[in-house]
Amino acid sequence: MVEVKEKDFLQWRAEGMDALVNRLADLYMEELGGEFTPETMTRLTGEQHTLLAYRIFRDEIMEGGFCQLVQNGYGAYIFDNPFAKAMRLWGLSGFSKLIYAAKKIYDAHREDLERERTDEEFMAMYEQYEAFDELEDEFVEYEEDVTAAVAAYVDEHREKFVKIVKE
Repeated sequence: MVEVKEKDFLQWRAEGMDALVNRLADLYMEELGGEFTPETMTRLTGEQHTLLAYRIFRDEIMEGGFCQLVQNGYGAYIFDNPFAKAMRLWGLSGFSKLIYAAKKIYDAHREDLERERTDEEFMAMYEQYEAFDELEDEFVEYEEDVTAAVAAYVDEHREKFVKIVKE
């Protein structure tokens, strides 16, 4: 289990919803050595992977949408794992439905979405996969609410995410 000093955890929480999610996800990426391999994946719990998946999802969608998320190699991590189910279990059923809707598009076009592309081909994906637009717009509209709910869940269940070390 990833360890965090109690004062650090409390400071991140005080800094706001983004800080808590970001700092913990950064720790998880360090624990994985920045690599998603069968060997490193076992270093995190399911709850930790869910939080890391949320951070990746949020950052990729906010920066470049689903096409970027998949092209950056995160499609399988988000859509082939129980991320959407976990979000529902965390109380985010609307967000869970959005992920399932995106998964349907991903599954139907996976081979094409994941293939190597030139920069020009990548930019053309946004026109080819306009089916993602509505989902991206919906997420952007309520991203702050989702992030706040994720951070609240983490705060209420912190023992599932880190081992708090008192000094």
